[in-house]
Amino acid sequence: MNELRSEIGEDDFAEVVAMFLEEADEVIARLSRTVGAKALEADLHFLKGAALNLGFARFAAACQSGERRAAAGDTAVDVAQVCSSYQASKQALVAGPKASAA
Repeated sequence: MNELRSEIGEDDFAEVVAMFLEEADEVIARLSRTVGAKALEADLHFLKGAALNLGFARFAAACQSGERRAAAGDTAVDVAQVCSSYQASKQALVAGPKASAA
């Protein structure tokens, strides 16, 4: 996260964070309503990529695990774990640069 901040600058970083939170909140809100493995896989893929870009390794890992299951046709993904991991990541992001990556 610090690397991204230094590469693009504080103002652009704030914009990236705002976009991430807005888009991720929308995807997280629909995860429990997502019907079908392909849609679930796509949503988790999006979240994984965003999490990796911001350095949220645990959140990305939870998304990747679910994405792999959905890719295999299994929709019994632990959405609660993904959502919980997202909330922890979001709290760390909002807390600022001194917070540890969730």
